[in-house]
Amino acid sequence: MRYVFAALRRRAHSMFRGGGKPGELLRLWHDTLPPHWLLVDDDEDDPGKTIAACVDIDGLFDDSGPASLATARPAVLIGCQPMPPLERALDALARGIGNPGGAAWRRRIRASIASVADDGSATHVPGAYVHGSVAAVRPSALGDGLIDVTLDTPITDPVPGGARQIWALWRSGRPTERGHWVRYDRPLRHQWTVTTFAHHRYDAADKPAGTTYELDGRNVTDVEGFYCALGEAINGPGGYFGSNADALHDCARGGWGAAVPFKLVWRHSAVAQERLSPPTPAGDPDFGQLLHWLTEDGIDVHVR
Repeated sequence: MRYVFAALRRRAHSMFRGGGKPGELLRLWHDTLPPHWLLVDDDEDDPGKTIAACVDIDGLFDDSGPASLATARPAVLIGCQPMPPLERALDALARGIGNPGGAAWRRRIRASIASVADDGSATHVPGAYVHGSVAAVRPSALGDGLIDVTLDTPITDPVPGGARQIWALWRSGRPTERGHWVRYDRPLRHQWTVTTFAHHRYDAADKPAGTTYELDGRNVTDVEGFYCALGEAINGPGGYFGSNADALHDCARGGWGAAVPFKLVWRHSAVAQERLSPPTPAGDPDFGQLLHWLTEDGIDVHVR
């Protein structure tokens, strides 16, 4: 597989330049061991350069809840193929502090994290970053030529562990069936909207003003379910159209699948009227507030 890694190294640097939008990664890895994650340079001097391709990242998904940097476990890049930026950091680690080329600052990396789909496309994971230094390296058990790299800091803002299944689902392509989000609890419904936001197609034109959309309200039992159902109503399975009041208002300004004004037929609205009736949990909008937000954005809502 070494020739594959060499080709990947030659081609990877240009994959993410020019944007922060999802890029394209050619399938140059061995078919039986594709990379699932990329580290993408977050350095202001050279943004968008691929630092490493990895089979897994220990610490990216975490259910332990908020933790201080002193108690959270360091991130580990598993089954990793380093690109030149990480290779330079590994070289500094090998040289050691106090030796030429071994200065501590040379071991530092700053990177955002992207998920690599089966078709080679890559999508940034919102909020997940690596800002730290290389602390240790060992050969990986996952394959010849791969390494496991331990960093000295945890992932910034790790993703809840239950969302791993959501990102794995999207790796095989956009969902084709409606209602996949229904099975999730409130926190994972929110993670569903985070993932649909990350995968939104910015190059798709808005559907024209005056279009009618139907929202299936049978499972709108919480505000997170409302946003899941709304995104699906506007943009189909896996669709996004906001995850909070500010995001909803932004989506209504255009560029997110629908031009206002439009008509929204909210079917089975009685479910939300019952479950989102006042008093709601602190900070949660009630059914009336949701209707108000929709109408003030030029959306003609018809409850059924």
